[in-house]
Amino acid sequence: MAKLIALLNVIAWSGFWAFGYIALSSGSEAGSQTVIAILLAAIGGALGLWAYFWLIRYSEATGYAKPRNRVVITEEETI
Repeated sequence: MAKLIALLNVIAWSGFWAFGYIALSSGSEAGSQTVIAILLAAIGGALGLWAYFWLIRYSEATGYAKPRNRVVITEEETI
């Protein structure tokens, strides 16, 4: 499953950059094409972020990457 999510991550970021470039480089006369390129770039960016964060959590849970340093607040410290 992790390899499938990693493949989705690569494809999503590729779509983000490709359609983002198309949206930025299209002229003002290509109105509807620019909107479609912006929407596809946004979808690619959202899927890319989701897949990236999923892979981070998976790698920390399986021990492949060490967990981040997080502050754990106990009840005694909040009083």
